[in-house]
Amino acid sequence: MNKLVRRAGMVVGGLFVLVVIALAAIYAITQRKFDAKLTIAGHAVRVPTDSAGLARGHHIATAISKCAECHGPDLAGNLFIDAGPVAKLYALNLTRGKGGTAAFSDLDWERAIRHGVAPNGRKLLFMPAGEFQHLNDEDFGALVAYLKSLPGIDREFPKSTVGPIGRILFLKGDFPLLPADEIQHDAPPPAVVQPGPTLEYGRYIVRVGGCRGCHGETLSGGHIPGTPPEWKPASNITPEGIGHYKEEDFFHALREGRRPGGTMLDTVYMPVRFTKLMTDDETRAVYMYLKTVPKKAYGGR
Repeated sequence: MNKLVRRAGMVVGGLFVLVVIALAAIYAITQRKFDAKLTIAGHAVRVPTDSAGLARGHHIATAISKCAECHGPDLAGNLFIDAGPVAKLYALNLTRGKGGTAAFSDLDWERAIRHGVAPNGRKLLFMPAGEFQHLNDEDFGALVAYLKSLPGIDREFPKSTVGPIGRILFLKGDFPLLPADEIQHDAPPPAVVQPGPTLEYGRYIVRVGGCRGCHGETLSGGHIPGTPPEWKPASNITPEGIGHYKEEDFFHALREGRRPGGTMLDTVYMPVRFTKLMTDDETRAVYMYLKTVPKKAYGGR
């Protein structure tokens, strides 16, 4: 009996040691990736100072890019992921107050937003630069103008942390923590698409507005990578999922969170508080574009 107990103890102890070694290796590998820096030259963009440019930037920040979703309603930073062993992530204070962006140059803004890289070369965690790299120069310049005009708010945060489960998911490719690693940094800046109720403008808004970040590259929905199991999956917004929507139904969905049958969308997950701020032309353009994307079965992302 004692031999069996000793053997069982040795097996358990051996497994424990293996787990510790594996976790140490995972931590070392992921930390090297997190600590690695990128040197990005940046692309100079004209930043307007007129009222029209600032108004456009405000609209991009709120209705299109939805900056407040992570950075908080005053854009002075926010704890936007608090998932214990997965990650605890803080979004940067975007104002010029203490802990914010007072030292940012225009090129620093460009590197951070379009490339996901901080002024010191550190890759930003979970910054959706893969979407914002598609902002054309006019909209990007207006966005920076607006962010630079924000009143300074003093707000500092501790360093973001990634737990063991988050590191494992990251290595598996299920938690996109470093978007900077997925970006073609030498790609030319995107062409300007004129605002209007056109398919081309709808494609642009879907790309820079974060739709694919939740609904997937093919817009077919499913579980969002990196989110807890209890989070609701994203809907299929290809014609397979919303092909029965008339234009007025689409307007109701984006502005009121109401489906054609009268049931309500869960606005915790669907950012109606931002999409309702889109103009008629923008909403109509997105509807026009979504009607043309290939049908995909739900969950293919």
